[in-house]
Amino acid sequence: MKRPRVRTQIATLAAAGLVGAGLTVFAAGADAATTTHEAESATVTAGVVESNHAGFTGTGFVNTDNAVGSSVQWSPQAAAGTATLRFRFANGTAVNRPMRITVNGTEVSPALTFPGTGAWTTWQDATVTATLKAGANTIVAASTTATGGPNLDSLTVIDRATGGGTPVAVNGQLRVCGVKLCNQYGRPIQLRGMSTHGLQWYPNCVNNASLDALAGDWQADHLRLSMYIQEGGYETNPRQFTDRMHALIEQVSARGMYVIVDWHQLTPGDPHYNLERARTFFAEIAQRHGSKPNILYDVANEPNGTPWSRIKTYHEAIIPTIRAADPDAVILLGTHGWGSLGVSDGGSEADVINNPVNATNIMYTFHFYAGSHGTEYLNTLSRAADRIPVFVTEFGTQTASGDGANNFTRSQQYLDLMAQKKISWTNWNYSDDSRSGAVFNSGTCPGGPFAGTSRLKPAGVWIRDHLKSPADAFPTA
Repeated sequence: MKRPRVRTQIATLAAAGLVGAGLTVFAAGADAATTTHEAESATVTAGVVESNHAGFTGTGFVNTDNAVGSSVQWSPQAAAGTATLRFRFANGTAVNRPMRITVNGTEVSPALTFPGTGAWTTWQDATVTATLKAGANTIVAASTTATGGPNLDSLTVIDRATGGGTPVAVNGQLRVCGVKLCNQYGRPIQLRGMSTHGLQWYPNCVNNASLDALAGDWQADHLRLSMYIQEGGYETNPRQFTDRMHALIEQVSARGMYVIVDWHQLTPGDPHYNLERARTFFAEIAQRHGSKPNILYDVANEPNGTPWSRIKTYHEAIIPTIRAADPDAVILLGTHGWGSLGVSDGGSEADVINNPVNATNIMYTFHFYAGSHGTEYLNTLSRAADRIPVFVTEFGTQTASGDGANNFTRSQQYLDLMAQKKISWTNWNYSDDSRSGAVFNSGTCPGGPFAGTSRLKPAGVWIRDHLKSPADAFPTA
């Protein structure tokens, strides 16, 4: 329970000999330390240290007062760079108790959500991404409402500045378990990332500076490399586009992100039209990169005007080509109706559920554009994700043309559903195309800047915020 009290207390762990110290653990196969700092060893303003609710770590937790500004301040040592801040908390009320998070005096979240956890003995995590300096840092969580903050148990700092903290270093080789995407520990995860625009049109938007920003400032887990087949793409110069894909896979991999290799067929809508091209391309890609743990194959972007039964035979023809060189990777299978699980072609997810592809370690793709695709599509995604493995390999906050007004309200409904069901998602698109769905203002590429928000359109600001917060919280046990 909360009670008013205005005072500053320095709580310690002197009895345990851990005053001002953090508990440091190292994830298997990782180079970066994950350091946990107990709240009871921090500086507490308008609150007390208690131990009357079970489930906390250390010797207790901090009960902040019911007042604006009640706070906990930590002073962790860190390496310079981007880190994930994970706050362990309990909130036995049904009301969100938001807190303002600042790092070295800079606001990183004006009101980080600390929702009700169901009981004061039920502990959860709230995460946010921040940039830390080398040496001592000052991290403050301060209540923003008169109800005060939650009970705070600890702050964990996860350093993503080095390879040990990247999505690939943490999660390793992915696989499908049940209807979920799982990491190397067999735990369900959600990946959140971006898609390029067509590599034939916007190659200058995918360079070292933009990839550094995507991995660091944007905190993306993956990049989908969209290689159109027609429309001036692969079929015009297979060697050039295959070599471009090789180079980009290496560049993205070097930054610890997952890569979705997107065979971006669109017109004709029957993927069989490009089957032999696909076999040639994927055989070479899998042969060269099949030993990497971060490759996913998106083998048919948006089949359309073609029944699921025929699309299924294409998938069953191309999967063995990849498996011959890469037996472990997750393969993403395009669905009918422009990747809508059939809705846009008058079908439904039942077409796939009742006639699944005969293969393992596969996921079915779903595409939506919030300005065009409302409740029917949202409900389809929700139902399908309970029956088959689904990966949203493309979505936009605008209309299906990739242009027009943003519908952030509908987009948030989709993101909330995908977070709840751990459905991975990819936003279209990381370029400076003139349409509203491209995140950068025209003229940004190739020089940038790509970090921060100065060159972003409204959709870019929105999606960058949703990549960064809540921060990744990948389970490792």
